[in-house]
Amino acid sequence: MAYWLMKSEPDVFSFDDLVEKTKKGETEEWHGVRNYAARNNMKAMQVGDEAFFYHSNIGKDIVGIMKIVAPAHPDSTAELNAKGEVVWECVDVQAVRPLPRPVSLAEIKATPALAGLELVKLSRLSVSKVSPEEWKLICKMGGL
Repeated sequence: MAYWLMKSEPDVFSFDDLVEKTKKGETEEWHGVRNYAARNNMKAMQVGDEAFFYHSNIGKDIVGIMKIVAPAHPDSTAELNAKGEVVWECVDVQAVRPLPRPVSLAEIKATPALAGLELVKLSRLSVSKVSPEEWKLICKMGGL
């Protein structure tokens, strides 16, 4: 299993929104990503991988855990390129659980063991990798 971090602005789509969809048995297409590195990360995801849900811009906290429930597929919001191909892909996700205590970006930056976290090093990347060691530490910081 691999671990990831995926960002969303909570005033656009929050972890609570994902929880509500999951309760109804629905999935969420993680659409709208228009960065090649982030797209490539989603193409590398496997069903069953887990990802932190990070509230960006407002809050700047890791607030929950979600799982990848469908592999990368064409993004339904993407336009076709000049060759008539879909360039942008995305995965589908469902909520797993909220963190008992959100983990703030400030806390992450103040933790030396997380200095290499892509959230810190590549702060503009909306879909990033998380190592198993980083995952365990952030889960512990969040009360799991």
